[in-house]
Amino acid sequence: MDGNFRGVKGKMVGTGTLINVAAIVAGGLIGLAGKKRMNDRLQETMMKATGICTMFIGIAGTLEKMLTVSDGAVSSQGSLMIIASFALGSLIGEGLNIEQAIERFGEWLKRRSGNGDDASFVNAFVTASFTVCIGAMAIVGSIQDGMQGDPTTLMMKAILDFLIIMVMTASLGKGCIFSAIPVGIFQGSVTLLASVLAPLMTEGTLNSISLVGSMLIFCVGVNLVWERKLKVANMLPAIVVAAVWGAFL
Repeated sequence: MDGNFRGVKGKMVGTGTLINVAAIVAGGLIGLAGKKRMNDRLQETMMKATGICTMFIGIAGTLEKMLTVSDGAVSSQGSLMIIASFALGSLIGEGLNIEQAIERFGEWLKRRSGNGDDASFVNAFVTASFTVCIGAMAIVGSIQDGMQGDPTTLMMKAILDFLIIMVMTASLGKGCIFSAIPVGIFQGSVTLLASVLAPLMTEGTLNSISLVGSMLIFCVGVNLVWERKLKVANMLPAIVVAAVWGAFL
């Protein structure tokens, strides 16, 4: 890989992340234009509707990984992994107080971007960032982009993120647009480290990450509907614990 990040067979590595970031910004700008035409009551309804949809996306992803059907019987798996991941992950997250660190970054970003008078900026930024950063799709797509120069998965994610951020921005505000920053940092880092991470991303690891990630997305939806009752950021280490569990157990 040379200084221009050219990867396999001359393909530009990192294209998927660039497209994803551009899609988030574009979706946010369209949503922001729509927000200006909405009154407070309609914005509140949009936010609740977005929260409900986010909850069901999380539920669907969770059930897909937990439930299996064999000979007409439904069985579940991963319960112990979930308990261990969220218990240990939350302890680590609370100890590090990740939520406060992210909020401080959001406050700094609000000031630097000239949005100091926007009371909803930080909440919009944090909520949107969790929604578009959490999940196995971002990891798998970034590794494919880094190892094979194939941005297909991240391009599919970009379409989803475009729609999600468009709706979120219309209901929560312009802070959602800046979720492009953590997406670019996270996915770009995974792409650059793809050769190191790829051997660790076994089927068990990806299933565990996807399961816990879907549950965290559900928590984001809960916060949208009931105004941040859960400290989702302090639960983020649960994904790391799940990855380790999936790789070794």
